[in-house]
Amino acid sequence: MLWQRTAVRHLKRADPVLANIIERVGPSRFARPTTGSHLDALVRSIVSQQLSTSAAATIYSRVVALVGVAEPLPHHWLALNDPDLRAAGLSRQKISYIRDLARHVQDGALPMAKLHEMEDDAVIEALTEVKGIGVWTAQMFLMFRLGRPDILPVLDLGIRNAIRRAYRLRKEPTAKRMFSLAKPWEPYRSVASWYLWQSLELEPVVSAKSNGR
Repeated sequence: MLWQRTAVRHLKRADPVLANIIERVGPSRFARPTTGSHLDALVRSIVSQQLSTSAAATIYSRVVALVGVAEPLPHHWLALNDPDLRAAGLSRQKISYIRDLARHVQDGALPMAKLHEMEDDAVIEALTEVKGIGVWTAQMFLMFRLGRPDILPVLDLGIRNAIRRAYRLRKEPTAKRMFSLAKPWEPYRSVASWYLWQSLELEPVVSAKSNGR
């Protein structure tokens, strides 16, 4: 995508530390999915909480098999009974979260069809009205479902660890420190975050001393 190439050029000019990471990681593969529905993405995020990727995928496939359609609508989720969902691997808490999400969508409290038109903060506000969806989940939705280019998920442990390592900080950065470091990345903080996640797979650069900033 043209905007991604523009984003990478901007980030490399704006921050030499990030430029080094970009060179080592290679071309950006940050992209929004073109399949599935917004509801599907949010249900998946609820199912995935505190589970490995493989375990979440297994449970989600079982749950969708109960529904019987590839892209369930709110009434499909509300029609399922608790014993079947529990047998598929969902906890009672996650079942309540999925039901609350389905009700919000069905009642129009969560305007699913208009989310792509809303500002980032408005999307976060709308999503976090649903039980089980917090700021982090809403930010992941913005980044990887809506493809928003300027999200900085300061609550994400991986991002905090990546920043600490990349900038050679003595301790985990605060949200304030992260926002300060990320200021030059605007308006492409999502792409910068993607590169930071990838940097955790790189061999660390050996340094004689840490940076106390």
